[in-house]
Amino acid sequence: MSAAIRAASRVRIMLDLVKFEHTVFALPFALMSALVAANGWPAAWTLCWLLVAMVGARSSAMAVNRLADLEYDRRNPRTADRALPRGLISPAQVWIFVGLATAAFVLAAAMLNRLALALSPVALAIIWGYSFTKRFTVWSHWLLGLSLGIAPVGAWIAVTGRIGWPSLILSAAVLSWTAGFDIIYGCQDVEFDRREGLASLPARWGTASALAMSAGLHLLTIGLLLWWRMAAGLGDVFLVGLALVAAILAYEHILVKPSDLSRANAAFFTANGIVSVALLGFAVVDVWLSQA
Repeated sequence: MSAAIRAASRVRIMLDLVKFEHTVFALPFALMSALVAANGWPAAWTLCWLLVAMVGARSSAMAVNRLADLEYDRRNPRTADRALPRGLISPAQVWIFVGLATAAFVLAAAMLNRLALALSPVALAIIWGYSFTKRFTVWSHWLLGLSLGIAPVGAWIAVTGRIGWPSLILSAAVLSWTAGFDIIYGCQDVEFDRREGLASLPARWGTASALAMSAGLHLLTIGLLLWWRMAAGLGDVFLVGLALVAAILAYEHILVKPSDLSRANAAFFTANGIVSVALLGFAVVDVWLSQA
């Protein structure tokens, strides 16, 4: 195997390890926040460095998560086939990736503005710290929500150099949405988490209670997004998008039942990917029509 082919294989493995495609969860909300903060598309320079910051931060966080959970992943039949437990890539190589992704994030923050750079260590503490919380608290789902939820605030800072009230509302919506779908995802590991002493909400209170909590969080998400629509000055087009998202979230909860978790991955990956992208699309159209 040539050096180029080996390098390409390593890159593919690393992108799969950090689930690069799942950037679609938080990135659209960051772009929505930037869109409203700039009252249209931000300057190309700002948008470019915002994208670098988002990708760098998320990739760094996912890599740290894989390293932190390595021993658990080896023992969990659902995750034992991942690249790191199988030895397809070494922890040392993942640590190098963490360093590169973190450097990209900090560089992007520095290129954006002073406040973004000053708050970059806080952001890293949140997104890295989440990986260890399941060991001692059922609030880990909400802390994952916070890890994604800081993206709209970061985007607002990137555009304006300050924290804006609409970005805080959108962050709260992302937090509740993420916590809700992470609870669904966690239902797949109830027996493993109980055996290992991990403090997920489904393991602590059972699948039925966890799914009810998830549904409540997603209902709260819709309420917060309605509030954000008013704070952001968006119109009826975004309201149509929000109705579509409410229907998708309702369908997500129809897919997953306490007695049947076979479609949990569809609810987690497909439905939630559609939610974020659809909201961004409707927000873009709404702002474009308001300026036409």
